[in-house]
Amino acid sequence: MRVAGEERWVVVEDAARLRDALGVALPVGVAEAYLAPVADPLGDLVARYARSHGPFAAATCAARFGLGVAVVEQELRRLAAAGRVVSGEFAPDTVGTQWCDAEVLRLLRRRSLAALRREIEPVPPSALAAFLPRWQQVGSSARGVEAVAAAVEQLQGAAVPASALERLVLPGRVADYSPAQLDELCAGGEVLWAGSGAISGGDGWVTLAYADAAPLLLPPPDDALTRTPMHDAVLDALGDGQALFFRSLADRVGSADDAALAAAIWDLVWAGHLTNDTLAPLRAALGGGGAHRSRPAAPRTRFRRPGRVALPSRSGPPTVAGRWSRLPERDLDPTRRAAALADVLLERHGVVTRGAVVAEQVTGGFAAVYPVLSALEERGAARRGYFVEGLGAAQFAVPGAVDRIRALADPAADRAGGAGVGRGGGATLVLAATDPANPYGAALPWPERAVDSGDGAATATGHRAGRKAGALVVLVGGELVLYVERGGRTILSFADDPDALAAAGKALAGAVHTGALGAISVERADGEAVSASPLRDALTAAGFRATPRGLRLRG
Repeated sequence: MRVAGEERWVVVEDAARLRDALGVALPVGVAEAYLAPVADPLGDLVARYARSHGPFAAATCAARFGLGVAVVEQELRRLAAAGRVVSGEFAPDTVGTQWCDAEVLRLLRRRSLAALRREIEPVPPSALAAFLPRWQQVGSSARGVEAVAAAVEQLQGAAVPASALERLVLPGRVADYSPAQLDELCAGGEVLWAGSGAISGGDGWVTLAYADAAPLLLPPPDDALTRTPMHDAVLDALGDGQALFFRSLADRVGSADDAALAAAIWDLVWAGHLTNDTLAPLRAALGGGGAHRSRPAAPRTRFRRPGRVALPSRSGPPTVAGRWSRLPERDLDPTRRAAALADVLLERHGVVTRGAVVAEQVTGGFAAVYPVLSALEERGAARRGYFVEGLGAAQFAVPGAVDRIRALADPAADRAGGAGVGRGGGATLVLAATDPANPYGAALPWPERAVDSGDGAATATGHRAGRKAGALVVLVGGELVLYVERGGRTILSFADDPDALAAAGKALAGAVHTGALGAISVERADGEAVSASPLRDALTAAGFRATPRGLRLRG
């Protein structure tokens, strides 16, 4: 019969449907059983067209049946309201609204995801180790407050030692980092810092977060703190959004003992209750002791106007300078927290693995964020696959990260410009062991390391690497070469290549000279005296000087 101006063969079962929907004249001889009226003839034809085609434009369907575009669009909207078709821009090379059957679209998504997964060949773990610092802009030439803001956005929610935050973590990402830049963001109310547990020597774990995301990303306050009347009085005085200097806070609390009040404030800081509008008191607390001693604070001068008697100082100790306020109430809804955390983890790591999530001590572990990551995959915001060898199949990545990590694993890239990975090649980095840019002990396990005793037997060093506050790692081309214990007295090496050891020793010395690290006195290396270790030559060549107890380097 003739449909839309041309001869087409159709099944006889569609005779009544074509007659009622398109006004087609039926030939003589069609059986009476096929001429009964159809309830929704046009809807049936359009729905069948959608089921047998991929994404299509309404004009294409209208041309198929010789109908007006408006007629077909009205029918498609009716089918969409019933959930039988969906609209959108599905093909990247087309402009305008397209339509697709809901089941066809699900099938296309499943097949597309399967094709993408087949495209991904797992890369060696060393590629991830080289990729992660680059993804987090370690060694970047970015400068200014904007660069600090970008670094904080990627680091928010991750706990790092206060002693490493402004000596290694932020300076490694911002070329001209200055404490005043972070203070500017905090004083302006854009960024909040919160304590997440105290460490010896005035140190502690610190978490940064933007103010709008802080209720979801900051850890809940530590319930283990035994609160005294002094603690409660401080919290009451800072209620209703109050922000007070130390002396005003002391007046409200009614405390004449500055030391006791300062101790109570810091108890509440490390328990996650209080914050300050700058990090000045945190720096002062670090300067009071610990392995990572800050530069000595400038002597405090009391100023007075000429001809006036000097008044008693109204400021408190340097460790409580600035204005104190309570951190916002945490949003404890597990769904919202998991959704916010999944976005931050993808932003921070690029490729999220079970080990990376566990290392950040996420409440509920990997299982808590897995459903959200799966939903992001369904939306196309993340990919799931086996991207890195040996880390399990449940890995999630943002599309751009997949391409970059595969490029780092390409041997041709290494030959072309040093972008590939390999021991002794690529960038040499000194990182805090707890830095999120250090994959070892998190996404990647710590490498096995044994020392040859000289008779062919492997002996353990007696020390174990870990993501400990104060410890350092030195990476060469993404591979772990040195692990420096807190204080620098003990070093573990994970490489035998003299070139890699020399590059790591030079980088460690450079960190001392730039002020990122204090003086280092190495006494033992790989379980033995450093003077008898192969590391001696690498460290001596980097500028370390022999002492009766080992090797020493001053800034």
